[in-house]
Amino acid sequence: MASFFMMRSSASSFSCSIFLSFVLLSFCAVSRAQSSVPGMYVFGDSLVDVGNNNYLELSIIKADFPYNGIDYPGGQATGRFSNGKNAADFLAEKVGLASAPPYLGQPNGVFVKGVSFASGGAGIFNTTDESLIKHTIPLPHQLGHFSTVRQRLAKELGSHLEDHLSKSLFPVVIGSNDIINYFNTGSDASQKYSPQEYVTLMVSNFKELLKGMYGLGARKFIVTGIALIGCAPKVRYPTPTGECNKDVNYWAKKYNDELTLMLHELKSELKEFQYSYFDTYGVFTEFIQNPATYGTDSNLLQWVQ
Repeated sequence: MASFFMMRSSASSFSCSIFLSFVLLSFCAVSRAQSSVPGMYVFGDSLVDVGNNNYLELSIIKADFPYNGIDYPGGQATGRFSNGKNAADFLAEKVGLASAPPYLGQPNGVFVKGVSFASGGAGIFNTTDESLIKHTIPLPHQLGHFSTVRQRLAKELGSHLEDHLSKSLFPVVIGSNDIINYFNTGSDASQKYSPQEYVTLMVSNFKELLKGMYGLGARKFIVTGIALIGCAPKVRYPTPTGECNKDVNYWAKKYNDELTLMLHELKSELKEFQYSYFDTYGVFTEFIQNPATYGTDSNLLQWVQ
C-alpha cells in the first residue's frame, strides 16, 4: 500500500501517522483480553514492511534511501516505507515487545517473540505485481514462510507451541495493491474479471489464507480494510485534474464490505477465532473531510501529491 502512497517524505508522514492511529485503536479492541502477548507475527504490504524488500535483489520497491528513516532512531533508512517507525513498530511497543524483525534478514531464525513477513508491494494474489518488475513477497508466500517458522518454533517450544501461538498477535495488512493492480491500464486481471468478480475473488482467497494461518495456530488477528486508494498519488497523478478516482474508491469500499462479512463468517466457523477489524476507509474519509478536527486547516490530500 505504501508503495503508491509514499511518493514523497510528506506522504510517508501522513500515511504512517494515520495508519498508526487506526492500528492502535484496533488493538484497543483486543487488548483487554490480552494478559500478555508473547509474540507478534506480521503479514502484509509496505505499511508494515520493516525491511524484507531490502533482501530482494530484483525488487524495485524499496525504501532504503532518504528521506525514509529520517525520524527513525539513528536517522537512517531501514527499509520501512516511512519517515520513522511504522505501525508494526508501535504496535509491538504497545504490547511490550521489540519490533518484529524482517524474516529475510534472519532466514534461519526461530523468532519466538515474532517476525515480520510483510513486503512492500505485496498483495493477496501471487500475480499482483504482474504490471511491474518489482519482485515482492505475496501473501501466499508469506504464509509459507510462517509455516517454516512454525516448524522451528515447534522444536523450540515443544508442548507450549499451541499456547504460545494462541496468545500471539497476527496483524494482516493487505489488499490495496491488488485493487490498484486491477485498475492499471491493460492489467490481466481486468481482462479476465469484472470488478465485482475480482473483489469477490480477493475476499475468497484471503479467507483461505486466514484459514491457513489459523490451521498453523494463529487465533488473534488484527485485520485492516483498504483506505481511499483512489486518492493515492499513483492513481490521481494520471488524471488531468488530479482528482481522486471514484471507481477505485468505490471498489475499495465494496471490498471492505465483503471483507467484514467474511470475517464474521470465520468467527462463526472457526473455534477460538478472534479478530479486530478497523474501517480504514472511514478513518481516511474523516481525516480528509474534517482536517480541522485533527489540528490542521488544510486539505490533507495536498500532503500526498
